[in-house]
Amino acid sequence: MKKKILIGAGIFVSLLLVLLVLLFAFRTKLLEITLSRIEAKIENKYPVDFKIEEARFTDLNSVVLRGISLVPHERDTLFVTDSVHATVSIKSILKGRAVFNRLQVTDGYLTARKNGDINNFSFLFKSDDEAAPADTTKGGRNYGELLNRLIETAFDNVPDQVDFRNLNVSYVSPNRTIDVKMPYLKIDDGKIATQLAVQMDSIRNNMLIKGTIDPGDYHIATSIFATDTLGIRVPYVHDKFGATVKFDSLHLSLEDKSYKRERLTIKGDAKIQNLVVNHPKIATEDVHVNESAVEYVVTIGKNYYAVEKPTQVRVNKAVASIEASYQTAPSKIIDLKVNTETIPANNFFDSLPPGLFENLEGIQAQGDLQYAMSFHVNMDQLDSLKFDPDLEASKDFKILKWGKTNIEKIKGPFVHTVYEYGKPVRTFTVGPTNPFFAPINQISPFLRNAILTAEDAGFYSHNGFHEEAFRQAIITNLKEGKFVRGGSTISMQLVKNVFLTRHKTITRKVEEAIIVWLIENLDLVSKNRMFEVYLNIIEWGPNVYGAKDASRFYFGKQPNELNLAEAIFLTSIIPSPKRYRSSFDSYGNLRSHKGYYYRLIGGIMRRRGLITQEQYENLYPNVTLYGRARDLIVTATDTTQIQEDTSEFELETIDLLDF
Repeated sequence: MKKKILIGAGIFVSLLLVLLVLLFAFRTKLLEITLSRIEAKIENKYPVDFKIEEARFTDLNSVVLRGISLVPHERDTLFVTDSVHATVSIKSILKGRAVFNRLQVTDGYLTARKNGDINNFSFLFKSDDEAAPADTTKGGRNYGELLNRLIETAFDNVPDQVDFRNLNVSYVSPNRTIDVKMPYLKIDDGKIATQLAVQMDSIRNNMLIKGTIDPGDYHIATSIFATDTLGIRVPYVHDKFGATVKFDSLHLSLEDKSYKRERLTIKGDAKIQNLVVNHPKIATEDVHVNESAVEYVVTIGKNYYAVEKPTQVRVNKAVASIEASYQTAPSKIIDLKVNTETIPANNFFDSLPPGLFENLEGIQAQGDLQYAMSFHVNMDQLDSLKFDPDLEASKDFKILKWGKTNIEKIKGPFVHTVYEYGKPVRTFTVGPTNPFFAPINQISPFLRNAILTAEDAGFYSHNGFHEEAFRQAIITNLKEGKFVRGGSTISMQLVKNVFLTRHKTITRKVEEAIIVWLIENLDLVSKNRMFEVYLNIIEWGPNVYGAKDASRFYFGKQPNELNLAEAIFLTSIIPSPKRYRSSFDSYGNLRSHKGYYYRLIGGIMRRRGLITQEQYENLYPNVTLYGRARDLIVTATDTTQIQEDTSEFELETIDLLDF
């Protein structure tokens, strides 16, 4: 029995050795057969020719593959590589498939090309059931589905271990060229490391990327660092938007994703260091943000885009919760909510990016602030638009020290500079030392009341803002598709003229609102003084500033001598003072369309008891020009040749609410 067992074991070992010898002898053939099956599988799934010209073992379980190419049918080559070194599982080859580990790819070239509707890469993102063209009759493309497919395709093709050497990626189209050179790209046990040189049109970025990836959970976290002093510059934004955006480092992560009910939801966070933004409509100089971060939850579906709870945005030390949604069909609906927790006032002012709010830089304060804002609009029902902003301060809030600009300077005499197109054109003192300064009690009550009626009826009762006027301005501008009406109060116009340049930037309006809020809520300046300064600095014609200058320019009078008709005329040209000539014909008579304005403003003043019934009945749209204005306006040509301007442009910014 023992002898039989030994003989059997010997036969088994011999057979095993024979099998191993045969396997070793024919393993290259088995590898070729397996790779042929892989080639066929890829070519059956995609409209491509996939080739591996040579495959051979270099030792027991190490292989080298050469001449790999992926060429879409009737398209340019998408990918080629010189060689791939890897370890392969013999067991997987016996099962008819090849499991490669420790990939080392040398001299790889991935080239995506697009010319019109023709490209060599879109087939990779088509789902298995996408045999027929997408139905676009029900409202357009679902970008959530497209992004979900892109994410899954990318994660499903991440190898466990890979070492790319000299990997080159490029995208070429008639309007855009992108070249990416990677000296190395390593993925090992979920860790990623690579160095990139990215040329996008005229911009070249040199960067280092490190991170982690878990394809099974759709998780990736990467950090991108600039490797030179130029930082990382974002391409395209200058060509498309005229802006410059750059940063030193960026952390970006995708923590989770889910696709339900035809909507994709992704969660993650991002953090950016030393962000610099420059755009003429944002600010007149570079805007610097030391650190900003976002924890995001974003949902994308068909005709639907949303930023959802608990999304938070942090700029330096200030944190805000953001909710926003944009529905494109069947109606365009926009919703936005911004809320902050109670924040120390010093943290708020310290967080304002340098270059963005020049007058607020360096402010020191005590107490706390809290902001909340909600906005809703259905573009098919604009009159139902909702806008509700609210900035609250704690009872102990106060300014301890002003920064670059002392907002309280308007309490007493100060030097004022007038700017046009960002350049100073005139400087004068707002105070008694200026012979053209007029104290408020020396300005005709007709003029004061006409201006309050037309520009800001609630000036003495509101806290600097007229929410309904601003809401109506937004509605009007949306209806017209352009900016045609403002919602500015006298407080806001005063701040704009005294503290801000005339550059029309997005942030100027925000800075204006913050300064108005400080003045009004801290009672820094009395309402009478604010109105007095306003009446002495606003423009009324060619190099004409202030009520006294205007009274002399048009009528040769002191401002306390103005009658009702003259006061209403001066009020009518405040919104567009440079168009003062269009109010008159060549003989110096007011044009007929002014009659509507006189009846409107005069009627409101009568109803409010600001003028008597007799004064209203004797009010006519007629004034007598005198002095410099007459010399500029009266030309005594044939007025029948002049086409009358019937546009009521002066009504565009008038607050006609609550009358």
